[in-house]
Amino acid sequence: MNDEKRALRKRIKEMKRQFSDKELESMSLHTVSRLLVHPAVVNAETILMYYSLADEVNTHEAVDALVRSGKTVLLPRVIDGENMEIRIYESRDDLAPGHYGIMEPTGKLYTCYENIDIAVVPGMAFDAAGHRLGRGKGYYDRFLPKATHAYKIGVCFDFQKRAAIPADDFDVTMDCVI
Repeated sequence: MNDEKRALRKRIKEMKRQFSDKELESMSLHTVSRLLVHPAVVNAETILMYYSLADEVNTHEAVDALVRSGKTVLLPRVIDGENMEIRIYESRDDLAPGHYGIMEPTGKLYTCYENIDIAVVPGMAFDAAGHRLGRGKGYYDRFLPKATHAYKIGVCFDFQKRAAIPADDFDVTMDCVI
């Protein structure tokens, strides 16, 4: 199954390269606007977001909009080859370059995982059953089981949605894909 996952990651990367930064940004606006009006997001108090890479659905403005609306916004920070920690995000001053060139939070450490209402999760591909194909490091699959009450929303571009993707027992399933 790893070969199948590797091949799909490669296909999705190739598809992403077909779009300009401007096109990806335009597609991001559509996806993010749907995310921000999702009832689970509207009603949530504490939201685990991600601060997007250039080839992901751009969440930068959404993260700030959620903070402005009074939500507690959390962002992941890679701490080693297998784990991430969660930090509180209040403004862009709380960001610094981290692992893999990702802007990561420097705010206060957050460990009340059971209080996370929503986890917004990026992926390389998602299917209708909520299966997620990540980048292959397993950070979210190791972390998400700790957020026992979180409603998990996968976020991707429409071309990343598949009828079915390979999934292992340890892969965490999303409750919704936008």
